[in-house]
Amino acid sequence: MATAVVSPARTGRLPLGALGILALALGALQSVVEPALPLLQRELGVSPGEGALIGNSLLVTGAVVAPVAGKIGDRYGGKRVLVLLMAVVSAGGLSAALAPNLPVLLLGQVLQGVMVGALPLTFILMRKHLPAGTSQTAIGLVVALFTGGGMVGILFAGPIAQGLSWHWMFALPTIAIVAATSVVALLLPHDPPVPSDDGIDWPGVLLLSGTLLVFMIGLVTVTGTGGLPPLSTGALAVVVAALACGWVVVERRAASPMVDLRMLAKPGMWHSVVFTFVITTASGMVLFLLPQLFAVSADGYGFGAGTTDIGLFLLPGAVAGALSDAVGGIAARRFGPRAVVVAGTVVTAATMIALASLHSAEWQLVLAKVLTAFAAGVGTTALLAGTANAIGTKDIGIATSLLVVTRVIGVALGAQIAAAILDAGAASVTGLPSESAFVTGFTVTGLVAALSLLFVHITKKGNQA
Repeated sequence: MATAVVSPARTGRLPLGALGILALALGALQSVVEPALPLLQRELGVSPGEGALIGNSLLVTGAVVAPVAGKIGDRYGGKRVLVLLMAVVSAGGLSAALAPNLPVLLLGQVLQGVMVGALPLTFILMRKHLPAGTSQTAIGLVVALFTGGGMVGILFAGPIAQGLSWHWMFALPTIAIVAATSVVALLLPHDPPVPSDDGIDWPGVLLLSGTLLVFMIGLVTVTGTGGLPPLSTGALAVVVAALACGWVVVERRAASPMVDLRMLAKPGMWHSVVFTFVITTASGMVLFLLPQLFAVSADGYGFGAGTTDIGLFLLPGAVAGALSDAVGGIAARRFGPRAVVVAGTVVTAATMIALASLHSAEWQLVLAKVLTAFAAGVGTTALLAGTANAIGTKDIGIATSLLVVTRVIGVALGAQIAAAILDAGAASVTGLPSESAFVTGFTVTGLVAALSLLFVHITKKGNQA
């Protein structure tokens, strides 16, 4: 018996417009932390390592939600699942807006992380409620609005934080999300669930999220003031290793794993995973280091930039990153993914090594952000496009979800490593990072990016052999 499909004629412009506004608000909510992170660290009295957790908590949730969101939407209905996820996001935004301390803010960020599932669910709804040609245009518009929302968040986080308070950075997008979700819930027709014999890998979801959270919190604890005794550090490492091994075992045995690790047996796949991980780790380090340096007092080696100025400084990089998504696919088709990765790696490594010596003017940091954001975006998009073309059609969803998870983990790990470097190089009197800590951070970022070149050489020799 065929499953009934909702007629596009029943779907009005208002609920579809609400989906677009929802994407815009989600993009803004996701991005407000980046320019405001130094402000949040000061207001909450936390170290750079603890501050990095604010952004990374959202990424961890996103890493585990991304591979299963579309599957859950298909099984239970895209509208129903989207409304439920937006309720969780709204609760997270409210928690962040009212947060009196770091733990509550982290909880809010963890809840907000389920927003990563909104885009695939929106695509499901567009596909079901619109004709094929129109749905493609609408999906492209939603992606553009989400990207534009990220730029809005970066640009207006400062004026909101300084004109009202940092709490309103989270409150205003959350209000927009609640309003848009209400319109979707009331006016968008329900889409029928799609029966499936595949289960949801909840044990895998829990184990991966636990592994990432314990690892990042442990890294902050170990590198923070006073650190941990060797025995405690060893015990923490054992816990992380046990969780990671448990996740691998579960994924290998699950009938419908969140990430099919058997795909890694294919050389092209694991090459792409390693490339993506290295590139995004370097990108995460850049993402964290530059706003921190902008915010350092101008009395020393920094620029004393407030949240508004930091947002303006970061905006060109956000634009470059958005443009890179379109360029990456085109470049991969014309030159091949490997050549694009090499070019992006060379740009990133050279830029960060140069920045270790040249960071006395704002334009140098702005240019570095533009170059590295564009290079990372082109490289990771080229890998996604190249992998999708190399893998069989039935495995595209599995392969791309594995790369998306790798991308998120790499960014989170990079930010946490950069924060650990700043913590380790903090002055004993002020507790603020020294200039040498930033120099070390930029140098390490360049070396991490250069690892891609070494891996390209190794895999090329292996292929020739």
